[in-house]
Amino acid sequence: MNAPLVHSRHHNLIMDVHAPATEWRRDIHAHPEVGFEERRTAALITERLRAFGVDEIIEGLGETGVVGIIKGRAPGPMIGLRCDIDALPMQERTGLPYASVHDGKMHACGHDGHTAMLLATARILAETRDFAGSVALIFQPAEEGGGGGREMVVGGLFDKAPCETVWGLHNMPDQPLGTFTSLTGGAMAGIDYFDIAIEGQGTHAGVPHAGVDTVLAASHLVVAAQSIVGRNLSPFQAATIGISMFKGSDAYVVMGDRAVMGGSVRYFDMAARDKAEARLRALATSIAEGFGARAVIDYRKNYPPCINPAAEADIAAEVAASVVGPENVEREAEPCMAGEDFAFMLNERPGNYIWMGTGSPDHVSGKLHYPDYNFNDAAIPQGVAYWLALVDRLLPAS
Repeated sequence: MNAPLVHSRHHNLIMDVHAPATEWRRDIHAHPEVGFEERRTAALITERLRAFGVDEIIEGLGETGVVGIIKGRAPGPMIGLRCDIDALPMQERTGLPYASVHDGKMHACGHDGHTAMLLATARILAETRDFAGSVALIFQPAEEGGGGGREMVVGGLFDKAPCETVWGLHNMPDQPLGTFTSLTGGAMAGIDYFDIAIEGQGTHAGVPHAGVDTVLAASHLVVAAQSIVGRNLSPFQAATIGISMFKGSDAYVVMGDRAVMGGSVRYFDMAARDKAEARLRALATSIAEGFGARAVIDYRKNYPPCINPAAEADIAAEVAASVVGPENVEREAEPCMAGEDFAFMLNERPGNYIWMGTGSPDHVSGKLHYPDYNFNDAAIPQGVAYWLALVDRLLPAS
């Protein structure tokens, strides 16, 4: 493993923990657990935290989440460092010796690496305690669609661990190893899901006038929905509406009494979300009525957008620059239209969500959420150095 050069006063400790952290990562990779089922993973985390001698462990927060609290040598505020621990419901195709032993489950987003890096950080913090305040290490379940971040917040995360700020990190295999990206404002999109059914009197295809063509009505809605972003939202409100599922009758000659569609709304502005939902409902209702049908709408608010406050984005960028050099920290990249439930924590506390590059010519991996994805273990020192430098910056010992 060729780890990038990182600058850290804890350099020797980081290098010492690299090998065991890699072992933890590969163990977790081989035993993936999807959202709210991460019991083995949570037990491994808890076992390691106890071995490190952390001051407090909170188990079962958000069902399978774990929080470890480490106190520094002097009093001070508490900050939260968060990682996600869940896997995806997909079949692994890497052929690795430590590939998933569970059919239909794999770590295809690097949460195994995130967990290993935060555990390595915990080991060094518990050993050195060279900071003023407390660090809450937040191991969050069910990021992949389950809303584990929301469940931890609702379950009293910030009552049990009263962090003043909270910080997140995600690996990016399409970004070079040894780099970071810290954006101000929208980093990850909010995502809502919807299902719409157009219902009417079915008929035979040979006598279409005897009923309602629900597929035709639904097709008009598919087209009309694309007017929402272009004509109802401001050009400065980035958003997308994608209808990716569509189904009518099961027979060649039957114009069924129901056509259904489903999709997502992605956005960075809450006003855009509200406008998009209202317009989608209005269009579905009016178009269905125009064809003599009716619309049944199920609109589900899912993850809010992940918004980085300017002050914390600057801090994260400066900390990252101290680790990899300012020339390797990007500030102007495009935000990502995928969702991230760390947003629920950022809605409660200021903080930042930073991207860490893990791409390297000598590391074989597919993209995130691909069956051939594999976290780059050479990135572990970089992530640990970032977390430790962040603690140094926010909780200086003197």
